[in-house]
Amino acid sequence: MVMNKADETFDRSILDNRARSVAHLFTQRVAKSPHEEGFRFAKDGAWKSMTWAQTDKDVRAIAAGLISLGIEGQERVAIASSTRLEWVLADLGTMLAGAATTTVYPTSQLKDVVHILTDSGSRIVFAEDAEQVDKLRQGRDQIGEIVKVVTFGGEGDGDWVITLDDLQKLGEELLAKEPNVVEERMEGIQPEHLATLIYTSGTTGPAKGVRLPHSAWAYEAAAVDSTGLLNSDDVQYLWLPLAHVFGKMLLCLPMQVGFPTVVDGRVDKIVENLPETKPTWMGAAPRIFEKVYARINGMMEADGGVKLKLYKWSVGVGMQVAEARAQGHEPSGALAAKYKLADKLVLAKIRDRFGGQIRYFISGSAALNKDVALWFSAVGMPVLEGYGLSESSAAASVNRPYLGANQAGTVGWPLPGTEFKLGEDDELLVKGPGVMQGYWNLEEETSRVLVDGWFHTGDIGAIDESGHIRITDRKKDLFKTSNGKYVSPGAIEAMFKGVCPYASNLVVEGDGRKFVSALITLDEEAIAGWAEKNGMAGKSYRDIVTSDACREMVQGYVDEMNLQLNRWEQIKRFIILPRDLSIEEGEITPSLKLKRRVVVEKFKGDLDGLYTD
Repeated sequence: MVMNKADETFDRSILDNRARSVAHLFTQRVAKSPHEEGFRFAKDGAWKSMTWAQTDKDVRAIAAGLISLGIEGQERVAIASSTRLEWVLADLGTMLAGAATTTVYPTSQLKDVVHILTDSGSRIVFAEDAEQVDKLRQGRDQIGEIVKVVTFGGEGDGDWVITLDDLQKLGEELLAKEPNVVEERMEGIQPEHLATLIYTSGTTGPAKGVRLPHSAWAYEAAAVDSTGLLNSDDVQYLWLPLAHVFGKMLLCLPMQVGFPTVVDGRVDKIVENLPETKPTWMGAAPRIFEKVYARINGMMEADGGVKLKLYKWSVGVGMQVAEARAQGHEPSGALAAKYKLADKLVLAKIRDRFGGQIRYFISGSAALNKDVALWFSAVGMPVLEGYGLSESSAAASVNRPYLGANQAGTVGWPLPGTEFKLGEDDELLVKGPGVMQGYWNLEEETSRVLVDGWFHTGDIGAIDESGHIRITDRKKDLFKTSNGKYVSPGAIEAMFKGVCPYASNLVVEGDGRKFVSALITLDEEAIAGWAEKNGMAGKSYRDIVTSDACREMVQGYVDEMNLQLNRWEQIKRFIILPRDLSIEEGEITPSLKLKRRVVVEKFKGDLDGLYTD
């Protein structure tokens, strides 16, 4: 075991003996635990399971099917689908065939799909259903290199479109003639070979393809494993988009460590599925934690009376315990006794809503409000916030669930083998085996952000004495008011979500203006509950959020937040939008990150109106 300042302990032997490729990572797991549960998924109203050996059989048939269709090493195979078991199988089949997966969000518009498929030179596309197939047919003339579309849930047309079963039958036929065809293809895979093209959902210009080799994914899996964060007794709940780098990394971890993964990309089913599947951990974007925090607090406020007092007391005790653990010691004496009672009366019941087995959550993709993080620690389900980008194969740093290690408001310590340093203007620079090879077909852009092995993240941050990393904001999002004062919009936006239990999004504006303003959207479910208790039951979302009573309520939370801000950062005026921001309107990425510039430009006229006098 190796000790260093910015980490607990990690097992260097795991890091040094990582797999050669994703394909080898998978086949090694199959060899180690063939009859153990690999994946769990919903089918026909019930939960079904596949062992690693059963998964291997399907994956090899898919790999051989791709080979029979002429796919060569490192050629691109795209997947346009939400998170489901077939995504996993298609990706692993692509890995065993020595090809490279190109990820496509199923919500992507046709022009974006055409750009990704043509830019990547993808030759086969896995399409989730008839809707995705129709989209590909519309763009067929522009994506001429696609030789076959393989649909998960649709029907074949006997020509361009075949089903997943059709592909597997092709593979089985090839395997019957050439039993070693997949092993022979795997023999040619080298660590530096392309494994994945992840297209960044940028706010301006066409998306860029991030080139991630097999070595990057093998490193990510081994680095996390070496920290002892996970073990073979864990159960993962995986709902994140597998087209996103965070989701893809979470797919590599069970192959490294050997635990089962529940796969279900239906976001509206998470709360229902957790008690049924009883996972021990789950990765998520901050929005999920914010919604849970707001919903439970809103329910307690609505109940009021003794129940609310007991809840607040219990969470307050939990907060004290969380603070003690953050400082490196377990509670004792009177605090330990109070915590035992609070846990029995309230906190354990909250955990039961999540299946009762959660050890911790992992949050990534955007900043998590510190108050929200502390609340989860208080109820006994700590959120380990991490940091990474598509360009770093997801995780570059993460908090640890050990005494004194999980510091709310930070993104933790670097993964073993990854380095951080501060560049010009305190920009975070990252170096390590997980950093991309570069952008696909964009040498000039690559050379601008990747200098001497250091990736320039574009994020402003700090590194404290304990080695924990803090993110202040995106460098490009910082703005200066007309009074010359810098404002960090991301920090204010995250703060508001911790203050206002009804908040969905806050978009801060004020670049070159005399004061800071904001666009506000409210969570539809939460505000409906508020409306019922304020004489507006049954009214539409638009009617509720545009009412004087709602504005007065929101103003109160804005005022409360402003007390925590410098004078020049305070929100002087705001607009409550009559609808929430959405992925469909291009205002939020599929990984639930705000496209601030897109939103500000779209509502520029409304914002300008706030500055007319």
